[in-house]
Amino acid sequence: MTRQFMNQIFNYLSTNSDLLISNKSIDIYSISQKKFEYLSKKFYPESAPKIFISEAKPTEFITSFIAAVATGFQVFLCNPNWVKQEWEQVLELVQPNIIFGNTPDENFLGSYMEKKNVYPQNSISIKPIHTNNNTKEFFPKNLIMIPTGGSSGKVKFTIHTWETLIASVEGFQKYFQVQQINSFCVLPLYHVSGLMQFMRSFTTGGNLVILPSYKEIFDKKEWNINSDKFFISLVPTQLQKLIQNSETAKWLSNFQTVLLGGAPPWQELFDTARKYQIRLAPTYGMTETAAQIATLKPEDFLTGNNSNGQILPHAEIMIKSENGKILGKNKIGIINIKANSLALGYYPNLFNPSETFMTDDLGFLDNQGCLNIVGRRSQKIITGGENVFPAEVEAAILATGLVTDVCVIGLPDKYWGEIVTAVYITDDLEVSVEKFITAINGKLSKFKQPKYWVKVENLPRNYQGKINRELLTKIAIKKNNISNYE
Repeated sequence: MTRQFMNQIFNYLSTNSDLLISNKSIDIYSISQKKFEYLSKKFYPESAPKIFISEAKPTEFITSFIAAVATGFQVFLCNPNWVKQEWEQVLELVQPNIIFGNTPDENFLGSYMEKKNVYPQNSISIKPIHTNNNTKEFFPKNLIMIPTGGSSGKVKFTIHTWETLIASVEGFQKYFQVQQINSFCVLPLYHVSGLMQFMRSFTTGGNLVILPSYKEIFDKKEWNINSDKFFISLVPTQLQKLIQNSETAKWLSNFQTVLLGGAPPWQELFDTARKYQIRLAPTYGMTETAAQIATLKPEDFLTGNNSNGQILPHAEIMIKSENGKILGKNKIGIINIKANSLALGYYPNLFNPSETFMTDDLGFLDNQGCLNIVGRRSQKIITGGENVFPAEVEAAILATGLVTDVCVIGLPDKYWGEIVTAVYITDDLEVSVEKFITAINGKLSKFKQPKYWVKVENLPRNYQGKINRELLTKIAIKKNNISNYE
């Protein structure tokens, strides 16, 4: 990375070096500078060394990220809570030169170090790190790899650059017509939803408040901020828990905008948010696009619009048929994306830059140019020749109030092909299949109504609220003792 860019990073930092973490003001400049000096002396940036950042504490994550980007490393963000299998996968894929932060247990890392010639060292009394100077380089420096995982849970790294992340920030600025972006962050910084909140505030001179967990909101601490000047981002399950409590719901209604993404919301959630006049902004985006590329304005949400809003200025969305034909308004098809914030590929492979990015999502653009999400192609259930999208069925079941959480999947069946199956959590001891059927009659066609209902204690959701459907299918088969599963 050029000296000019390094100076740019630290100029941002010198003018905006204070952040609030759990009600404590932290000066991150000196810590970042110390880590930067260590990395600069220890490694040659021209060789584009690879660094894993696996920090659970926000201060450590941010200072490590700033130092690594400013030094010119290939930066890989890691989830400190990954299990051994996930660590094995990413270590084998990347073979990093250095790791900042939390690592697997010593016995496991010891076997990795012996195999890959990685030797532990303590550095600058900040965190133990592990170095490997024998890794061959295939990529240039200045890359930022952000982890993402599908429903199977397998980890992939999307390849971003400082420029793609800044493009997302600038699109956000223009869309909401704000210069300084103030963020109240309760999402993980190693995930794109948390990282981009930091990037927006850091690069625009805005204020940043970080809570290690959204549950700290229930502690009712005072953060001494003007909430009506702040953006907060939530996933639906977090919003649901916050608006179940009238005090936290009213607290949430003071925010300038409450961004909502990560998983499909449901009607009852929207109705309760409107009841408290929460300025909700449902979004559409992904790790590949460095967060949202479509967002509903809060004023439109409050008037009853349930879409994902209009397209942000740095992006373009096309709805295409299976054979690639561009479809018109209100025609359901595959969502394809062009964006200045689009990732370069999945490490270590690059996308074809001349092609649009084809998602797994189905949706349409309405007459107002708002994006409406129908569901995922890969999650579509075909039962008796009819197409069923889980999101629609889940929304109808959640609206009954009989469950606290639900996921709809298709289980293989010799006669129907697939059987619509609802796996749910409930606090209602009197709930029954008959109650469910009565409640959803008239809301769902017969072929969309679940034939199997499976009660569980917990759904296997990750930190973002997404469900591991492969694991859930196994749970449902076992719980329901399905004999005709093939």
